[in-house]
Amino acid sequence: MFSFFKNLNKGSTSAPAPSEPENKSKASTPAKNLPSAEPTAGRPNSWVSRLKSGLAKTRNSFTSIFAGAKVDEALFEELEAALLMADTGIEASDFLLSALRQKVNAERLNEGEAVKSALRTLLIDLLKPLEHTLVLGRAQPLVMMITGVNGAGKTTSIGKLAQHLQQHGQSVLLAAGDTFRAAAHEQLALWGERNQIKVISQQSGDPAAVIFDALNAARARKLDILMADTAGRLPTQLHLMEELKKIKRVIGKSMDGAPHEVLLVIDANTGQNALAQVKAFDDALGLTGLIVTKLDGTAKGGILAAIARQRPIPVYFIGVGEQIDDLQPFCAAEFASALLD
Repeated sequence: MFSFFKNLNKGSTSAPAPSEPENKSKASTPAKNLPSAEPTAGRPNSWVSRLKSGLAKTRNSFTSIFAGAKVDEALFEELEAALLMADTGIEASDFLLSALRQKVNAERLNEGEAVKSALRTLLIDLLKPLEHTLVLGRAQPLVMMITGVNGAGKTTSIGKLAQHLQQHGQSVLLAAGDTFRAAAHEQLALWGERNQIKVISQQSGDPAAVIFDALNAARARKLDILMADTAGRLPTQLHLMEELKKIKRVIGKSMDGAPHEVLLVIDANTGQNALAQVKAFDDALGLTGLIVTKLDGTAKGGILAAIARQRPIPVYFIGVGEQIDDLQPFCAAEFASALLD
């Protein structure tokens, strides 16, 4: 199976290279900046197809530019328009085009396909820092605070991630910190029933108190993971953003070092608005990772390049649908191929 996580207590879910000695001190290794595994034969065969299908419109626009193209200024103008239409944004587009011009001149590329290959390499290099594996076993419980705007797919992502965690031998508790919407509580409870996971909730009340109670319950039961849902909100809703800060403070006072992960779920279909969300939530909470959803819709895909250029926060997972296997680790090379080839 493709490795979703690295487990410091129970060992990595993927076997280490033969030359790598076992290191008992890895538990002290910082969680961030650990590279994710490369694609393997264990990746579900349908996953790459679904990702390519989701990015088909963008890929087709690039294909039409490079097919039989003459390498001149007109090609770069068309490419600039395609990058902007793909939600790459001005800064990332300028960065890629500048690097591509240098590469074309240095290597004397004179065919469209060669230029596309060069762009793929540059895109992979840009996206590569976003590749990270979610590291388990750093604390018990490992506290994950999940945030995002309404409609981004936050609760569904929590349910999928919880099931994957269980498949990797982790015991999980869910905290229904979205006390504003009854539908959010019901949806999380449904995922809890499906995965046979306990959900700590209240129909109303202070979200921080709910998560505080859930943290105490997770510690008492010696569970591995606490996943705390929070109410969806726009970053412009300042009073609600202050509530998120309060929740984080309460968690931190309840357990040193917690929350260990602060994840933002973003909808890839929202384009540059997704980048604005990343910046706002990161400024408020200090994000440790992203989950990018809905790459199976009208998403352009270039938003990841914009994020990589302006706010390179680890992208732990990307999603292309509603099925459990539709949430997979982000791989720069795989994503670039789906976008351009």
